[in-house]
Amino acid sequence: MPRTARLARNIFPLLLLTAVLVPFASASGPYVIGSPNTVTADPLVPRPATTPCIVQLFSGAQFTDFNVENFTYSPPAACPGPWAKVVLESDINLNAGIQYDRTANYWLGPVNIYFGTTAEPNPANGPSWHIENDLTDYSSIFYTAQSGQADIGNTLCCGLTSTIFASATLEFYPLAERQAAPISANVVLPLSAGPSGGTVSLGSTSSTLSGTFTMPTNVQNAYLDVYAQSQSADEFWYTCVPNDVATELESCTNTGFRETEITIDGQPAGVAPVYPWIFTGGIDPYLWFPIPGVQTLNFTPYRVNLTPFAGLLSNGQQHTVSLSVFNADNYFSATASLLLYTDPGGAQTTGAVTQNTLAAAPSPVVTENLNSQPTFIDGSVDVSSKRSFAISGYVNTSHGTVTTKVSQTVNFYNNQYFDINATKYVQNIKLGSTVTSNTTVSQKGVANIVYNQDYSFPLVLDINEVTLPDGDVNQTTTADQTYQLTTSTKQSGVILYNSTLENTAQHVDTLEFDSSFNLIGNTGQSSAQQYNSFDSTGAAYLCDISAAANVLTAFSPSCTQ
Repeated sequence: MPRTARLARNIFPLLLLTAVLVPFASASGPYVIGSPNTVTADPLVPRPATTPCIVQLFSGAQFTDFNVENFTYSPPAACPGPWAKVVLESDINLNAGIQYDRTANYWLGPVNIYFGTTAEPNPANGPSWHIENDLTDYSSIFYTAQSGQADIGNTLCCGLTSTIFASATLEFYPLAERQAAPISANVVLPLSAGPSGGTVSLGSTSSTLSGTFTMPTNVQNAYLDVYAQSQSADEFWYTCVPNDVATELESCTNTGFRETEITIDGQPAGVAPVYPWIFTGGIDPYLWFPIPGVQTLNFTPYRVNLTPFAGLLSNGQQHTVSLSVFNADNYFSATASLLLYTDPGGAQTTGAVTQNTLAAAPSPVVTENLNSQPTFIDGSVDVSSKRSFAISGYVNTSHGTVTTKVSQTVNFYNNQYFDINATKYVQNIKLGSTVTSNTTVSQKGVANIVYNQDYSFPLVLDINEVTLPDGDVNQTTTADQTYQLTTSTKQSGVILYNSTLENTAQHVDTLEFDSSFNLIGNTGQSSAQQYNSFDSTGAAYLCDISAAANVLTAFSPSCTQ
């Protein structure tokens, strides 16, 4: 039974040419019943009441031959800053035709301001969509005129016919009268490919993305925003198995576990889980028409708290911040941004790391329970990782000595069940990835503040390929994804703030092939997405959308409010 039937990346040009297509419908808005146009339940960035200054970065850029779109940025003269909010808006579309999904990223100088992938077209439908990012934390990079570039690697060679078009603006919202400026990073330092940005490929566990910097001498808080996007042999890393059974299970290697490791000067400094993003060409492209997977079009970075190292980073010496992906198997596309917050009342901070129990690498446990016979193989392959650690450090600031202790428990499991014989290939995956993080900030004379963050990234992916009595082949795939984050801030046991965000989606489809593995069409497609967020300030957002037969069938009224 052909392995490629389950991972449709290899057959997509064939799929585009022979698929049963839904009619094209031009959408006048984001939610149009009966439309096959790409749509998500994701919210727009909330805006202040002030009138923004808008800076056009580029307009109508065309991506056809792996070209980049260079642009020049100048700060808005009428809105000199500081700003209440800075928002990136971008509109992307493709003409109807044949094309793969493509990785997209935008850079201002060497700093990443957008990272995601594109939606695939088909010969009857050229999709369009809108993305937004809140870049207020990155405000310091927008005070200086500089060049930038948009990179959406696309080509029209080899039978591919769809051009990608994109436009982008930055919106700068002035402060309202007597409004204090939001706290944002004073310095943003990039971990990227060079002065004009670009991601770096991490092909193995030993591959690293690094940045060496002489930092301000008055750092009091530090964070690292991390992106690690799976590519090539690692694209379907969550389907991978241990090397010793990869051949008989017809799967990729290095197990179904990946994790991003952060170091400072070679010493362990933090952990970032790898989110199992699934791109619109992945497994079965019809799964993602018209609703793509969670965060497929616009990735959310994972923020690592490096504040316990603030005193070390302020000593006037060069320091190297690095990241790597444990078990990378060629390759992950990575970038990161180091956000430094300085002491407004002093030119020099000092301090040290006083505790660090984070091991240099995880120690995953692999369990194989397979019944392998000449005519069939079934059973399970599991991998799990669990570790808890604490990193603590103090920094002497103009307002006293502040100690920050980050305590985290990072859990991961990937349980896979296989049932393989001459007429079927079943691979059922249940993945769980959680991070429980407690950060305690203490200062003499001030009650401790405790920040709690709980992340959960579950994925259930069932793939069932069966050969019918007439020789035709059906592949049914079910995918359930979630991104969940709950936070709270407490002082003296009193909750000062809490929030919950849950972004979840469900997709199912059956691909139909004839006995020569020519695609006949698809059947039974349905999908849905729910985005639910609220916090203790009263801010709330709820949107439910659903689709069937690859067109939008319903959306909740709250989506448009």
